Amino acid sequence: QIQLVESGGGLVQAGDSLRLSCAASGRTFTSYPMGWFRQAPGKEREFVAHASWNGDTTYYADFAKGRFTASRDNANYRAYLQMNSLKPEDTAVYYCAVARRGGIATMAYDYDFWGQGTQVTVSS
Repeated sequence: QIQLVESGGGLVQAGDSLRLSCAASGRTFTSYPMGWFRQAPGKEREFVAHASWNGDTTYYADFAKGRFTASRDNANYRAYLQMNSLKPEDTAVYYCAVARRGGIATMAYDYDFWGQGTQVTVSS
């Protein structure tokens, strides 16, 4: 079992940056790829970024490319999502998740463990 807790969300202005953190319990966290998703009010949960088990391979949604960076620190059971040049349309609850499968996973149903989410609000 893997438990995930996100933190680092908040209210920022357009153009600002935020770094989200995901703290994991359970050694197996270091063996599996992980992802970041977000969900805005009234919208489906959408894929943001994916990082392989060691963070060497990353994959991003088109809207995240060039602005967001996913990374992980397995020694400390943590993952991060650095978000730069934030826009009002980035406003959402952001979730980290772990997938017990290999390869790049971009669908929510590919992931087995989820955090509770952290709110990011970007004002214009």
